[in-house]
Amino acid sequence: MISWYQSRARLALTTLVFLLLSACAAPPPIPQNLKVETDDLEMAADWAIRMAKDHDRENVLVVFDIDNTLLAMEQDLGSDQWYYWQKDLAASDPCNPMVVGDRFAVQGAVFYASAMRATQPNAAEQVRRVQDAGIPTIALTSRGTDYRLQTFRELRRQDISFWPTAIPPQRGWPEDFVPAGGERPARYEDGVFLTAGQHKGEMLQALLDKAGVPWPALVIIVDDKAHNLADMMETFTGSGTWVHAWRYTREDAVVEAFDPEEAAAQWNELEAALRTQERVLGPDNFELPPPEDRDCGR
Repeated sequence: MISWYQSRARLALTTLVFLLLSACAAPPPIPQNLKVETDDLEMAADWAIRMAKDHDRENVLVVFDIDNTLLAMEQDLGSDQWYYWQKDLAASDPCNPMVVGDRFAVQGAVFYASAMRATQPNAAEQVRRVQDAGIPTIALTSRGTDYRLQTFRELRRQDISFWPTAIPPQRGWPEDFVPAGGERPARYEDGVFLTAGQHKGEMLQALLDKAGVPWPALVIIVDDKAHNLADMMETFTGSGTWVHAWRYTREDAVVEAFDPEEAAAQWNELEAALRTQERVLGPDNFELPPPEDRDCGR
């Protein structure tokens, strides 16, 4: 893994090359596809502002992931790492007592009950710096449409809003839709594209085409997962749109420290309270699967 210092050095070298090019030509060419790692959103924001200055802001689109990039869960339960643990556990041993059954429903309930924290204290400030520079900026998340209300609540709590600089229609579309090339309903609302775990490169392409806007000359994507960045590059390679992929690493240590035993204990402690709330107040905000909704030969 590239260290923070190596990331700084790589970016410094790239910037130096740019400065040299700037002395010879105006404007300098857009660097072709780039891969960079950083644990500081400020570096990605600085780069986006620099690219917009050199190549006109209308030619740049900045795309932020949400989970473990802008926001992170306060505890293991319901986190991105919890989801992937549950997914792998259910595939390998569906009768394991730690499998929650419908992980999507459980995660939705935990999203409803839990707050989220910013991945770094100035995360919202860095998003606003990009937006204040007049650069089109959106969020593209693997979350599904069932989580839209919880997602906007936590973005709002952290003072992050994407609609002022979103690609049109800025307020999105009023209904879910299956994007071109997709298999599941997605939703674009207030500059946040909830893609339900589908290929992020294909989803961005589908969004741009549905919106009827020209593809940007440069997409700058900030995401904690390397496969999402690779998907974005795969989609746009050869299209005339370059991708500068920033893998955000600040949450890596938290992901690596994930404790499945602790997460299971947290769910065991919380489940009864959530089921009581659902029974008394109704399933409007979340709907948990029935207890023991698994056929394990018992």
